Amino acid sequence: MKIDHIAIAVNDVESAAKQYQQALGVDNVVFETVESEGVKLAILKLENGRIELMEPTRDDSPIRKFLDKKGEGLHHMALATDNIENEFQRMEGCGVQFLGKIRNGSEGTKITFIHPKSLSGVLAELCSHPKSH
Repeated sequence: MKIDHIAIAVNDVESAAKQYQQALGVDNVVFETVESEGVKLAILKLENGRIELMEPTRDDSPIRKFLDKKGEGLHHMALATDNIENEFQRMEGCGVQFLGKIRNGSEGTKITFIHPKSLSGVLAELCSHPKSH
């Protein structure tokens, strides 16, 4: 397993992407909307991982609830695995609690979220990229 990305909740993904691009010297930003999660993403690819800026696209989005409660800031860290199904079963067997089942995320990735209670108060995403990624 490795750290895949850090996700940051923002009110305006276009504006935040410009800030991050300038501050980090990143040229390549990919924008994507994930309707099932109710978010618009700006994905900044760094040498050793990614930063995902997330803006809610609807009022029932978990990101809208996060922003209303806590404001902009760090939302979760993502951990990548080659086999999310096996890792999900292994972690459940260790008592790790998940927030839902495995589902589709951005760029064809399979995702699920680990309940913060299982990782000392930190929300974590478990993800598995398509083999061509």
